[in-house]
Amino acid sequence: MAKLSVEVLEQIRAKILSKMERTRSDIEELKELTKPIAPENSIGRISRMDAINNKSVNEAALRNSRDKLGRLERTLKELELSHFGTCRQCGNAIEVEKLLVMPESVRCVTCVKSTS
Repeated sequence: MAKLSVEVLEQIRAKILSKMERTRSDIEELKELTKPIAPENSIGRISRMDAINNKSVNEAALRNSRDKLGRLERTLKELELSHFGTCRQCGNAIEVEKLLVMPESVRCVTCVKSTS
């Protein structure tokens, strides 16, 4: 397997840092949206039900964003390791195009398709 070039690794690093910044911003926004609904807020029964439902949706999005941030942080640490860019399932190289779009990818397109 050919090692990724320094230029490609820098492009991937920039993409990771950009995604981390955006994800941190999303997390802060979602934290605000998942705060408890104060009982003193007089809203109708339907509005309260909507607020509770929206809170649940936002809590799930917050969990997903935190997981994504963790994967991005882990990917940033692994960027310089010799196995970076290698599919964890088959051992072949992960396509550079895929790494540039989804740097946290750990499987190649073929392996992702085979498990879908």
